[in-house]
Amino acid sequence: MPYRAPVAEYEFLYKHVVGFDQVAGTDRFSEASSDVVTAILSEGGKLCEEILAPLQRVGDTQPARLENGLVRTSPGFPEAWKAITDGGWVSISGDPQYGGMGLPITLATAVNEMMAAACLSLQIAPLMGQGQIEALEHHASDELKELYLPKLMSGEWTGTMNLTEPQAGSDVGALRTKAEPNGDGTYAISGQKIYISWGDHDVADNICHLVLARLPDGVPGTKGISLFLVPKRIPDENGEPGLANSLKVVSLEHKMGLHGSPTCVMQYENATGWLVGKPHGGMAAMFTMMNNARLGVGGQGIGVAEGAYQHALAYALDRKQGGKGPIADHADVRRMLMTMKADVFAARAIACACAVAIDMETATGHDDWSARAAFLTPIAKAFGSDVGNEVAATGVQVHGGMGFVEETGAAQYARDVRVTTIYEGTNGIQAMDLVARKMMDGGETAARLLDEIEAQAEEVRAKMPELANLAEGVWQASETLRETTEWLTAQTAMQDRFAGAVPYLRAFARVLGGHYHLSAAMADPKGPRAALARFYIERLLPEHIALLAHAQSGADGLYTLSLDELAA
Repeated sequence: MPYRAPVAEYEFLYKHVVGFDQVAGTDRFSEASSDVVTAILSEGGKLCEEILAPLQRVGDTQPARLENGLVRTSPGFPEAWKAITDGGWVSISGDPQYGGMGLPITLATAVNEMMAAACLSLQIAPLMGQGQIEALEHHASDELKELYLPKLMSGEWTGTMNLTEPQAGSDVGALRTKAEPNGDGTYAISGQKIYISWGDHDVADNICHLVLARLPDGVPGTKGISLFLVPKRIPDENGEPGLANSLKVVSLEHKMGLHGSPTCVMQYENATGWLVGKPHGGMAAMFTMMNNARLGVGGQGIGVAEGAYQHALAYALDRKQGGKGPIADHADVRRMLMTMKADVFAARAIACACAVAIDMETATGHDDWSARAAFLTPIAKAFGSDVGNEVAATGVQVHGGMGFVEETGAAQYARDVRVTTIYEGTNGIQAMDLVARKMMDGGETAARLLDEIEAQAEEVRAKMPELANLAEGVWQASETLRETTEWLTAQTAMQDRFAGAVPYLRAFARVLGGHYHLSAAMADPKGPRAALARFYIERLLPEHIALLAHAQSGADGLYTLSLDELAA
């Protein structure tokens, strides 16, 4: 069964679950009417089904390659990139002043997820471009904006993010890349960066690298880091790609998956760069891009989960065993398919709710929306990518022995999605961010979310008796989560928070998933939405109990074995 874009699913979520009407009701996004939403989703879905999805296997079997210092992408990728740019999909949420559509991030999130489901290796390129566009919109000088944003919006040029170095992974402050003033407003950038997605390619005219580096007076650690825009080719007086800059691709990484996505080791040797933002303010500027990317990576996980689910469902409906019907009729296979479908819905709803909060923050400037967007971002990233990995692995299991055979394509989903729990901040780091920085308000943002969850559950219990038991399950789970949140915010030893951070984030996602499934059931109380909600709330939501017990266990138990004893 070929990939089918979940357009109707997104329309349902917007209308009944995540409150997209609030976004469309603002002056900032008043043009995002239901007709516009349907048109955007339909055209984006058509692009994914007809252009991108046929390249999924091509990128895996005929990967990007480095030839004479230049990267050649997989067959069909340049043509697909042209289709993406012709449709304006890179700039869907970009500022119209520079050629963007100016539409909500909520819509961009949906299109990006569909692209990820169709061909994740290719989808990474527009996602990187969107992140760079946002960073430049917020932090670049007017001169840089005027030159670079129209090219990035149109897709004539692409963008990358250069953080990681061989000796500095998650510890960005340990970077060694240097930036020396040239005396003319530019800087000479020297150093090596690794894991640079789409660091070189043949699909666009120029590549714009955002590079973290340290000025001569930069203090050690993250507070001494600045951000620079370093193009592959330096624009000439007409704004067109001119002389080659002093940078090169050292090699391409040999990866577990995402073979169609060129992941480069980049070397900068006195390359010309321009400062983005203030000196030593690089981390603030980069985090603008990374927050966009973190929601996007959660969407990548959800997209791959959707693709893997569709792939497994098609196999389960077609595969006969024992002289009877399809294996989809077997109880255990049905359990796997229901779990896949229920978790994809939950993760997608969380990502959409996060995007709505970002859009409402943009449209209103209200601190409550800003806090909610910040709080939901690590949950959307971690849970979305976890679900991607779990659903892809389950998809292999549904295929049985054939899932372990590459020609079926089931294993590719599992290989491609694996990195999503690692890049743009590992999921462990997302969880630590949630229980530390995002709890600096004493848990007020979390409490407001829980208040809404419980208010809805109480309304359902009072007005919809057919769903009362589901509402009770969600209400009880929310109360248990509230108690753990209060315990967590009372811990002054950060190690105790960090020890339970991952299970706490997972439990919060589980409860949010129950809340959104209940919302879906309210719109369809006697139909398949309610049936799926019942499966989730009765069978998956109870995981929160064990997760929250783990979250409150503290750090001491993690250190009862010495390092020598761990190795024994």
